Amino acid sequence: MTDAPSTPADNQAPTQPQLRVLAQYVKDLSFENPGAPDTLRPGQPAPGIDLSIDVKARSLGEDTFEVALSISARASRDQESKDVVFIAELTYAGLFQMANVSDQEREPLLLIECPRLIFPYARRVLADATRDGNFPPLMLEPVDFSQLYRQQLAQRAAAAPGSEPNGNGDPAAAN
Repeated sequence: MTDAPSTPADNQAPTQPQLRVLAQYVKDLSFENPGAPDTLRPGQPAPGIDLSIDVKARSLGEDTFEVALSISARASRDQESKDVVFIAELTYAGLFQMANVSDQEREPLLLIECPRLIFPYARRVLADATRDGNFPPLMLEPVDFSQLYRQQLAQRAAAAPGSEPNGNGDPAAAN
């Protein structure tokens, strides 16, 4: 008599979390050059750039989420006179599908790993927009989305003392 081969169900390991990028797209793009053509003259000092980045996530169903990365860049040459050289605003989004992700793992995955995946593409779109506006391409440094997430958690904790986030809430409600 031979032993029956083991079935996959007998040796089944815990199912691994899965993340799929279904799509990524420019949701909103704006480039303003309010001082042109004066701001385009050669020999002017390089402008200072005020940059802000935000990440938002929303559920589109049981396992599908939209993650939107909003980047705003405002370039000015003189802080006192507010001489605006250009304003560039981009909302770049990705559509993600998750499987085998616990409630506690969902929010960090959406607000850290998903923006990390789409950031290089958003960076290129913003660089192209500033280049097309006749400025040097705005090449953003890599962003630490983990640090950005920790800052968001701290802001939420400060806004609602005594209610520490536990990762079980809706990630869309978190932003």
